[in-house]
Amino acid sequence: MHNFLPTAYFQGKFVPFIDANISIATHALHYGTGAFGGLRGIPDPADANQILLFRLERHCRRLSNSAKFLHFDLPADKIEHVIVDFVKQNRPTKSFYIRPFVYTSDLGIAPRLHNIEKDFFVYGLELGDYLSPDGIACRISSWTRQEDRSFPLRGKISGAYIASALAKTEAVASGFDEALLMNSQGKVCEASGMNVFIVRDGKLITPGSDQDILEGITRDSVVTLAKHLGIDVIERPIDKSELLIADEVFLSGTAAKVTPVKRVENYTLPTERPITEKLREKLTAITENRDSEFSDWVYKISLA
Repeated sequence: MHNFLPTAYFQGKFVPFIDANISIATHALHYGTGAFGGLRGIPDPADANQILLFRLERHCRRLSNSAKFLHFDLPADKIEHVIVDFVKQNRPTKSFYIRPFVYTSDLGIAPRLHNIEKDFFVYGLELGDYLSPDGIACRISSWTRQEDRSFPLRGKISGAYIASALAKTEAVASGFDEALLMNSQGKVCEASGMNVFIVRDGKLITPGSDQDILEGITRDSVVTLAKHLGIDVIERPIDKSELLIADEVFLSGTAAKVTPVKRVENYTLPTERPITEKLREKLTAITENRDSEFSDWVYKISLA
């Protein structure tokens, strides 16, 4: 049972979450013509009257860019303003997740993006650990990640997540926690909703943006922090066999944060994960506003 925050932003105003409803004829529901964001927030551990949001500006900018694929001009600063007001309206007391969503809101049956109304809503829910922080088991999915030539993968388009849903359910139904998808070139791409990293010989390796990945904000954060910590970072294609002999494997995402992988298929990975743990500790300190070097990644909202 999800604990949704009581107030949502819907059709240009704040309303009770239970009253924020769309019609069964809504265009985006039928064609996947929506785009979403997702960001985490926490009450400041050091100040009960302050909420901390992680990389708010970057999340708003990505959603604004995603909206462009829907031919919807939604400025990042408008998204940011609504999200800040949304947090002030809800005054969350536990770790939470915000879901802003842009979509074709018209009632119609023709698949198109022209001459059609678009809208934007925001809701949220309390959210702790999405995946086990102790490590998860992954399988290689039989489903393949879409290609950018047939799908705008630089956006978080809602219709793209059918592949993620198929892969996730396939993995769980066969006794695993998560799925790893290959791209059309047969290279390791990403998990069902997370980016993939491996460690080999002290170097951090992750598929680059030319591998049909989602350009994840947590991924960008991990790459930046690794370089800051003096860890060599290599962005290149990753073969399936590399996963099985890697020193460390982990997933990154807004919901997943940094989640270690303890098993891929029937291959057990090492339990010592020094680089994964170092990056996870650094990222946690930043999100809790305990790291002055990256304080600009944390947006502070006063509730006083």
